[in-house]
This record gives sequence, C-alpha cells and structure tokens, in this order.
Amino acid sequence: MRQIIEERTGSHSRHPASSEPHIAHMRFTAHATVLHEGDPARRIMEVVEGAVMLTKLLPDGRRQVVELLGPGDVFGLAACDVYACSAETLTAAIITTHERGALDRDPTLAARLLRRFEAQLCAMHSHALVLGRMSALERVAFFLLRLTPESVVGSTLHLSMTRQEIADFLGLTLETVSRAFSELKRRGLVALLRADEVKIHDHGSMRRLAGAA
Repeated sequence: MRQIIEERTGSHSRHPASSEPHIAHMRFTAHATVLHEGDPARRIMEVVEGAVMLTKLLPDGRRQVVELLGPGDVFGLAACDVYACSAETLTAAIITTHERGALDRDPTLAARLLRRFEAQLCAMHSHALVLGRMSALERVAFFLLRLTPESVVGSTLHLSMTRQEIADFLGLTLETVSRAFSELKRRGLVALLRADEVKIHDHGSMRRLAGAA
C-alpha cells in the first residue's frame, strides 16, 4: 500500500517508522489521491490531521461525494477484496494505515475503530436525510452548519471544498448550489467573503432553516 500511495500522489512524506509493523504513517498534500475505488483493500485508514472526502463514481459517469472525514475518522473498511470508494484529501493530511489483519490480532484496535465507524454511520444517516427530505437551500444551510462548531459562531468559515464538490456531496447541480449561496446572502444569513470563505451572520435562522433548531 505504501508503494501504491507513493506512485499515485507523489506528494507525501513518511513519518518515522512505527514500532508496530502493521502501522504506517503517511503525510499528504491537499487534493492528493489516497486510494482509488477498486484498489485491493489491504489497509484501513485513520485520519490523524486534515480533511478527506470519499467519492464514488455512479453508472452514468457522475460523481457522488459519499462522506467527509476529519481527525479520528476511519475509512477503507471493505466488505469484499476491493475498496468501494475513492479517497482524496481536501487539505494537507496525515493518515495512519493499519493492515486489515491487525484487527483480528488486536482487539483493542478493533474496538476503537468500530466505535469510530458507529459514529460515522450516524453522520451518514443524517446525510441521507438531507438528500431525501430537504430543499436545496436547506441542504446548503445544513452543510455550512455541519462545518461550523458552536464555539466559533460568528467567525469566518474556510471551505476546503469547491462549489462542485459541495454539489456532489449534497446531490445538487453546481448552478443550484451557487443560487442557494446567493439566496442565503440575500436573506442576510451569511456573508460570502470569497469563494472559499463564508461568515454566518444569523446562526439561529440557519439552524431553523436546516431543521436543527
């Protein structure tokens, strides 16, 4: 797996070798491919620093962003011998990889990763609700709130995703996402400082719009 990552990204450095032979620590630049859908599923990945998105290519050629991951999140668990999704870094990232067989040999590691997967599954259920029940404007509001911890309300939110990637995550078109951002600005709920910077002015109204109040 180390050789696959090195050949495909050409943009990472290795941390000092771990004392555990089944663990590798990898550093990636932003927008680097960590693994491809269909690659042999030999390792399970754990995000130490940075942000990663999982994507899946649909039969009609469109791309769906399946999951957004941050520090502590895990990916690469496969039901078969190949990965079901591709993984790409959104920011510079450090990723720890574990051999799949290590879970059988290390119950403590397996239990810890299982707890993370359970938390991520709950987040994916929320995402499914967003795609199935909310309007485009509600989806974008929900997305922005997801990226804004309560402790930083009123500060500037730096988006690591392009408008197209946001559209792929929310099941919308690029044009619809752009209109939703403009409508949030028109209502005075957000300020669009730059393409990658948003400031939420009215957190309460955003929460009501996203059904989180």
